[in-house]
Amino acid sequence: MAIEVFNRYENKYLMDSKAFYVIYNRLLEYMELDEYNKNDKFYSISNMYYDTEHDSLIRNSLAKPKYREKLRIRAYGIPEEDGKVYLELKKKVFGLVNKRRTALMLNEAYDFVRSGVEPEFKAYMNKQVIQEIKYFLQRYDLQPKVYLAYDRIAMFCKNNRDLRITFDTNIRSRRYDLKLENGDQGESLISRGQWLMEVKAEKTVPLWLSKMLSEHQMFRTSFSKYGNEYKKMRNERLAGERIQL
Repeated sequence: MAIEVFNRYENKYLMDSKAFYVIYNRLLEYMELDEYNKNDKFYSISNMYYDTEHDSLIRNSLAKPKYREKLRIRAYGIPEEDGKVYLELKKKVFGLVNKRRTALMLNEAYDFVRSGVEPEFKAYMNKQVIQEIKYFLQRYDLQPKVYLAYDRIAMFCKNNRDLRITFDTNIRSRRYDLKLENGDQGESLISRGQWLMEVKAEKTVPLWLSKMLSEHQMFRTSFSKYGNEYKKMRNERLAGERIQL
């Protein structure tokens, strides 16, 4: 069974392709590829983010409060209408990321978020997480807002599976055709050849990794995929309004 509850710190770094290959090859000394990345293959992740009519969840998150939360449906690849996905509730409290998710069929996830009525329980579901998401849905009137997809390489530390590093590229989004099953096309969110590295650890990162990042002048950055997409959309809308004036 896939892990359904995560508590960890996440540090992010942006880099170009040259830096990516240097860091990636160094990491192979200490880490091994996720099973879905064997034979140098990417795997794609697609997400549907939900928010209120006036985008209160992402606007609150961008204000960087001590507590923030968001809800999304996540799929690996392009799911079928009756394919398995994950409904995820992600929170961040004082820098610690807490992610809770349950497996659902895609139509079950759509119906649950739209109606707030929990699905009939099945063996692949996490009952506790469903109850938490049900409470979350009672607090907000949500609607699908943005589709986000990207190609990923993931690695685990050979000696400590709690340390995970991911590299995402070709990050793309759309605010139309908001169905996960309708393909993974979208507008680019980062420049071609850019990579977003995320270091995910339950505790502090090992000394060898800190030294490696320092040696290659890798510095942490604040980069929320949904947050950056929202800012891009808002800026384009404001620019359009100025042209009309």
